[in-house]
Amino acid sequence: MKTHHSKQTILSFMFLPAFLLTIQAQEEKILVPQTGYLASQNKIAVVRVPADSFYVSGMNDQLLYRGKLGKAETWAFSNEKVQLADLSGMTVPGDYLLSLAGSGERRRIQITADPYGGIASAAVKAFYYNRCSYPVLPKFGGRWARKAGHPDTEVLVHSSAVSPGRPEGTLLSCPGGWYDAGDYNKYIVNSSITVYTLFLAYELYPDYWGSRDLNIPESGNRLPDILDETLFNLRWMLTMQDTDGGVYHKCTTKQFEGFVMPEEAHEKRYVIQKNTAASLDFAATMAHASALLSNFKSELPGLADSCRRAAFAAWTWCKANPDILYEQPGDIGTGAYGDRDIRDEWFWAGTEIAVITGSAFPDSLLDKLTFKTPTWDNVGPLGLITVLKNPGKTDEKVYNKCQLLYMKYANHLIDIAVQSAYPVSLDYFAWGSNSDVANQGLLKMVAYSLNRDDRFLHSAINDMNYLTGVNPTGYCFITGFGEKSPMRIHHRQSASDMITEPVPGFLAGGPNTVVFTDCPDAKRSKLPAMSYVDEECSYSTNEIAINWNAPLVFLSGAISSAAGIKPEIK
Repeated sequence: MKTHHSKQTILSFMFLPAFLLTIQAQEEKILVPQTGYLASQNKIAVVRVPADSFYVSGMNDQLLYRGKLGKAETWAFSNEKVQLADLSGMTVPGDYLLSLAGSGERRRIQITADPYGGIASAAVKAFYYNRCSYPVLPKFGGRWARKAGHPDTEVLVHSSAVSPGRPEGTLLSCPGGWYDAGDYNKYIVNSSITVYTLFLAYELYPDYWGSRDLNIPESGNRLPDILDETLFNLRWMLTMQDTDGGVYHKCTTKQFEGFVMPEEAHEKRYVIQKNTAASLDFAATMAHASALLSNFKSELPGLADSCRRAAFAAWTWCKANPDILYEQPGDIGTGAYGDRDIRDEWFWAGTEIAVITGSAFPDSLLDKLTFKTPTWDNVGPLGLITVLKNPGKTDEKVYNKCQLLYMKYANHLIDIAVQSAYPVSLDYFAWGSNSDVANQGLLKMVAYSLNRDDRFLHSAINDMNYLTGVNPTGYCFITGFGEKSPMRIHHRQSASDMITEPVPGFLAGGPNTVVFTDCPDAKRSKLPAMSYVDEECSYSTNEIAINWNAPLVFLSGAISSAAGIKPEIK
């Protein structure tokens, strides 16, 4: 979510023969999810050549299914006319051929009981690969094992972050946490939404995640692996709080480090300016953590209480410093994550504090916010979700209003998808557009958990399928999956480890037209949905980020859980 970072490739999850793969990687006249369709649910393919009908046959050419193609519609974002093929009547797992009547176009498809479980596990495991101050061991990282980098035990207080008792140059210890994206720095505002999203995945689907073995160093202890991995970052966040309760914005070098392995990067590290947005995000995350971790007091003695105290201290600091906005110091050139409107941070933090204390709910902000797809700088929806998953913690009037606001937006997303040529809700292409697709799927799955309306589940599946190949670029945007996947992500480790394949399990940012100057020599479409290049230099389209992977974790696991997939046993 920032700027410059690394290279990439793919750990192939191939099920196509070589001759078909070559043709389809170039042509892609029929777009299907490259990790397979979910056997028990809806199955939509996008057809990019004119046709009237389609048929599905077995690998022995036995005809099994026929259907009419939908009406041809134009998607303005890719300037192409497409038709939809509904294969939902096919429910038996296996490999098949989808063919267009009257033409020679066909595509091999796979129907499977669980096309997303491997993605869910890999998407969490990607956080392990991005651990700071910590080695990736061969037992857990395989080919992507590496040495520890950035111990962060001697981090300097920057001039923008001085406070009584901590003058400029004071040494602090801030080890651990995740590298934020393709760079080697760590940011509170982005960590906050990421930690919340991973916690939410566990809270809504505890059976699915509770015994899922992710093969990380903590596997086999008494905690679910997804919580173990999330706590690695949460504990770092606790080190970023000043003694007065305020929270530093980031732990960073002054400028982005080069494309080297973590252990080869030795620039001085600093904590940068305390501000209200970072402190509110921190307060919200810690308050939420205190509620969740109170269920694990024997496994994590004292941690829930520490989070609770940290949340209150940050909340108190924010009330005394209600409008300190982050200003990037002149000598700092790493990700700014600046936010000029922090009413949504006040709402989220106020909601989380109210839930754990029974104090007044910030309902005065409900009419002042625009609720939309969550991003690091739009965290209002997180407050709504917390209210809706805690009935009884607010009065009935407030709960009903939150539910109305939430469902209004969720239904709006469904309306967009129904009217779209591609069956997704995305109608804008911001930086990290793939994360918007994943977060829209998250919102739909939360709605589905509230009312079991299949429209939300089916639309979320279409979002997942977009990420795995049913999109105008023809890419499965998740490293290590699909027959056409990003190979040169903007990620310093993947660029520097001398391994052809990138670190697996990362979601590439995806198409957008925000920046065209990152790869001057690359040919890039001016059409928003097509404006993507698989190049290391393309930080605007091919970077990875923790806040993009978190909704991928949520969405893939949520759909698998809703489909009744049994978790892998630890």
